[in-house]
Amino acid sequence: MPIWIDDPADPALLDYVGLTDVALRRRTEPERGLYIAESDKVIRRALAAGHRPRSFLMAERWLTDLADLVSWAESSGIPVYVGTHRIIEDLTGFHLHRGALASMQRPELPAVGSVLEAARRVVVLEDIVDHTNVGAIFRSAAALGVDAVLVTPRCADPLYRRSIRVSMGTVFQVPWTRIDPWPGGVELLRDNGFHVAAMALSDDSVSLDELAAAPPERLAVVMGTEGDGLSTRTVASADSVVRIPMAGGVDSLNVAAASAVAMWALRARASGTG
Repeated sequence: MPIWIDDPADPALLDYVGLTDVALRRRTEPERGLYIAESDKVIRRALAAGHRPRSFLMAERWLTDLADLVSWAESSGIPVYVGTHRIIEDLTGFHLHRGALASMQRPELPAVGSVLEAARRVVVLEDIVDHTNVGAIFRSAAALGVDAVLVTPRCADPLYRRSIRVSMGTVFQVPWTRIDPWPGGVELLRDNGFHVAAMALSDDSVSLDELAAAPPERLAVVMGTEGDGLSTRTVASADSVVRIPMAGGVDSLNVAAASAVAMWALRARASGTG
């Protein structure tokens, strides 16, 4: 049976305390071994990926709409906490209107080698700190056939609540892990047969059209942080430096938009020629 809550200070609900973005930025969530999945669609995608829930939290009205999920949780011995919208808002710090929250056990990240083994197209996110951009890039990666995403040590957490939400749960579909050290990891990519293309503006950059005309069989595209772009060390280490042709006096795009353009142009073809 669902567990009714009337006290937001209940220690059993600690996973859900203060889930506002400001609060989460101050919390060492990865070290707690959990992440928060928000909404019916995201929760189901997390479960489909084999992630293990610790508990669920929802308002009463969702018990009917999510009856199958509630039934599965109960049969699996996973607590389902239910409360009024007021109690949930007091607990989490925001108004829950996407169905439910789930406190999920954070899975162990795979080794870089295992993520790269069968991949042909990889995107590397260097120090991208905006969680919305990270989520948007994962959504594009899932839609445009990217085989894996690698994130550098200082990149925002793909399992942060906002990243997951913006990605629509596709962070659970696209294989990913952290690559450390970086940019030393460029050599690891090269050792695994990848041509490393750095997306940056430089005097020796080639047009995206030129690379897309004859793309390498295995290609890793590196996208840089929102403000400064890629580090000079990364650009110097890459096999090629690539720019997106621009018109209208515009010299750059938001990193999420730029990554989508690059993923589409460089997508692997069924013929196996690139």
